[in-house]
Parts: sequence; C-alpha cells; structure tokens
Amino acid sequence: DRSEEYRAVGDPTEGALVVVAAQKGMWKSHMETLLPRVAEVPFSSERKRMTTVHAIPSARDCDDGNPVDCVLRVLPANDYIAFTKGAPDGLLDICTRVYDAGEVVPLDDHWRERIASANESLAQGGMRVLAGAYRGWDKVPNTSNAGVVESDLIFVGLMGMIDPPRPEVKQAVDECRTAGIRPVMITGDHPLTALNVARELGIVSADAPMERVITGRRLEEMSVDELEGVVEDVSVYARVSPEHKVKIVEALKRKGHFVAMTGDGVNDAPALKRADIGVAMGITGTDVSKEAADMVLLDDNFATIVNAIEEGRTIYENIRKFVKYIVSSNVGEIFLMLMAPLLGMPLPLTAVQLLWINLVTDGLPGLALGVEPTAPDTMDRPPHPPGESVLARGTGSYILWVGLLLGAICLATEYVGNHFGWEDDRIWQTMVFTVLSLAQMGNALAVRSDHQSLFTLGIGSNRPLLLAVLLTILLQLAVVYTPFLQGIFDTTALTPGQLLASFALSSVLFVVVEAAKFIGRWRRARAQAT
Repeated sequence: DRSEEYRAVGDPTEGALVVVAAQKGMWKSHMETLLPRVAEVPFSSERKRMTTVHAIPSARDCDDGNPVDCVLRVLPANDYIAFTKGAPDGLLDICTRVYDAGEVVPLDDHWRERIASANESLAQGGMRVLAGAYRGWDKVPNTSNAGVVESDLIFVGLMGMIDPPRPEVKQAVDECRTAGIRPVMITGDHPLTALNVARELGIVSADAPMERVITGRRLEEMSVDELEGVVEDVSVYARVSPEHKVKIVEALKRKGHFVAMTGDGVNDAPALKRADIGVAMGITGTDVSKEAADMVLLDDNFATIVNAIEEGRTIYENIRKFVKYIVSSNVGEIFLMLMAPLLGMPLPLTAVQLLWINLVTDGLPGLALGVEPTAPDTMDRPPHPPGESVLARGTGSYILWVGLLLGAICLATEYVGNHFGWEDDRIWQTMVFTVLSLAQMGNALAVRSDHQSLFTLGIGSNRPLLLAVLLTILLQLAVVYTPFLQGIFDTTALTPGQLLASFALSSVLFVVVEAAKFIGRWRRARAQAT
C-alpha cells in the first residue's frame, strides 16, 4: 500500500521498522533486491538480538534523488554486510565502534554513556527500544556460530517505537483486579519501558518505584526461596528469558496460585506447559506455542481473556443453579413420597404424575436456567478454588432446606385434604400434584441468584426461563382440566377456590427463599457498616 496510510501485518516491532523505512522511500521489496539476504542468525531470547547477512552489489553508482540507491554510499568496502538489531544493553556489549556523521570512530566510555542515557530516556517515555549495528565481511560468515558473527560490530543508533496497548486492555486489567485476578507483566523490554506500560495499564500504581521491577539478571541471582518470598508482591518482570518465565510460574504455583500464562514464541512453550492454563497467541503465535497451550487466543487481545473468564464464570454459575433447582426439587419429591406413608397417609402421587414432574416440571425450567444471562456482579467476586465442590458455598445447604420445605408444603396439602377436606381422594391428590408443580416454578425463579431478589434482576431478564415457567403452568392446567389428560394422569378438575388455594400454597416456597435472601443482604450490609 503506497498511499499515505501504512498498514503492517504481523509482528508489531518488525512492522514498525518496515513502515518507517517505507516512509523514507526505502520499500522492503527494493531493499531486498538491492541487498539480497544470504544468511542469518535467528533471534533468540537468550541473546535478545538477531542478525542477517546480505550481499553488497559490486556496482555502487547511485542517484542522489533515490534514497534506496544512496544506501550504497554508506556501506563498507566489503562484499557482504551483517546487520544486527536487538536489545541495546546486550548489543552495546558486542560493539567496538560507532558510526558518527559518516565516520566510524571508536566506541569509548563517553559514547557508551551517551548511548545508555539516550536509551534510558526513550524507555522512560514508554518506548520499546531497539539498537542497530553492522559489520562488513569479505565472505559469508559461518552463522552457526553467533558469537563470531555478532562481534566487533559498528553501532549505528537507537530506534524507539511505541506499541500502545489496545484501549480496552486497561479496562480489562481493572476488571481483573475487581475479579480477584492479579495481572503480572513478564516482558523482554527495558525495565523502564515495562514499568511505564504497567503504570499506564494499572498493573502497578502510578507511583510504583523502579524497585518493584525484577529483571532477568536479578532473577538469575535469586534462589527459589527468595523468589517465593517476593513473587506475590511483584507484578512486573523485565529483560527475562524463557527459563525465567518457567521459574516465575513455578514460584506462583508453589504459593498456591492458579496461573494462566500467555506466550507466542517457541521458547514460551515450557512456561505454557507448566502453567495451569497456557494461552497462545493465534495471530503472532508459533505452531509450537499453540501446541503447548491449552487455549489459543485468535485475536491476540488480552481483553478477550477477561471476556472468556466472565463467560466461564457465568457457565459455572448456571451449572450450580441447574443443580440447585433439579436436586432440591428431587429432594422434595423423595421427602414427600417417603414421609407420607410413614405418617399413615396414602401415597400422594402416582407413577405417571411423578414422571410428568421429572420430565416437564423439572426439565423445561432446568434447561432455561442454563442460559441465564451474566449477573452484574459476576466479575466482582474472587475466583473459586479449582478443586471446589459444586455443592460448596451454600449450594448443598440450599438443596437440603429448600427440598425439605417443598416436601413439607406438599405433605401439609395432603394432610389437610385427607383429614378435613374432600371425600374424593383425586381432589387432594390433584392439589398435591399441582402444588408441587407450581412450587417448583417459584423455586426456578428464586434460584436465579444467591443474593439478589428476582425483582432486582428483572422478571423478564431471562426470557427463556419466563417462557418455560408460563408454559409449564399452562401444561399443568391442561393436565388438570382436560378430560383426555385427566384419564391419563388420574386427576380431576379443581374448583376455583381449590385452584386458588393451590397457587397460594405453592407460592410459600418462593416467598420464603426471597425472604432468606433479604435477611442475608441485610446481615451483610450491617456487617459492612460496622
């Protein structure tokens, strides 16, 4: 694209270099034709640099108006040239000379201090800094020995680039903190660059000192026990190698944390494997990193991970709601069918009626609870322990007391009908059948939240559930009042008063559960106030 807009696809660092060269008139395709690549030393996390070797054309005529041709003027009088780019601190150690205004001069202490100062200044501005150097060769060097190729280099300069975080990342980091998740930055960038980006994103406070950043060099000097002592207080690591990433992950796991690790390179694979959840980048990630990971992030966006966490929590909570509803209903049915004979009363339900309850009354609302929308406070709660039982956090106790309450309401209905009511057993049996079915609808509506009232959530905020409840009520009325179905389910038509009494008795469960949630909210508010 040779318009005024430049778009780079792929690695942002490489893309920035290609774009800035194109802006100066040196297009990548022309440069590759002018200086064809003949060898290379690939990038490695240990060296933090890479080198490419190019053939220099024998004809060096150039047009002053053509920036590509004028590159030839500054090339050394050799047949080949090696270009090296990488982290400034490491690259500076293998340079002995510096290119200054068309001349190559010794790289003395004055130059080293000047370059280090410029590097620090760029890093303080939050820039990712790369250094560039070159060396002429009369023949193609042996690139299998990086130490030979990357030695006695001529330092050219520094390149500062800003790779700004996506706008949604800061919000995602804030959401992580409120959700009890601590983001940790592990980067190969300069410590000052890492600290500035971490401050911008809210990973550390705006006044966090430089001492809160641990470098790879310091990690090398730390023992396992020393790292475990500080790993919970440090959120930024800079100039690290893949081995350091593994060390950090293992230290966090030994402290009892559940660790998710992101990575995109071949050397990230060990850390991705060691983490509880390895997340590889789908766009910039290598095949090796994707194979080592548990999850691939297709858009390379950190905010997507947070969205996935929210979705995962929603699914888990919906499973809990489903279990609470189904099992508490079954506990109520079992309690009813066991206690009635023990109390000297007839069996309250027939086999066909029980089958109807299990298939329709349990099934339709239970399925609708599985698509319950994400609760507003989903990301305001800390994560659950990985080994936590689905019956934890009050689920088991809810199942027990709600199930017993449901059974008790139905037993009371049978007792009143059997001793003080109707001569026809089918009347009180139909009422028990109806009360059980309708009470479970109240349970389905109340179980949507552990703490919030149904009216706070909004009755219509889960439309599938509302439709399932209404449909179940209509089907129950059809079973009671349709002659054909009466013969199948052994029911009889209820009078308006009997039907109204059934609705009133069945609403007791919903009212009691909502009252329990209200008392819980009141107690928590009182505890916070004190």
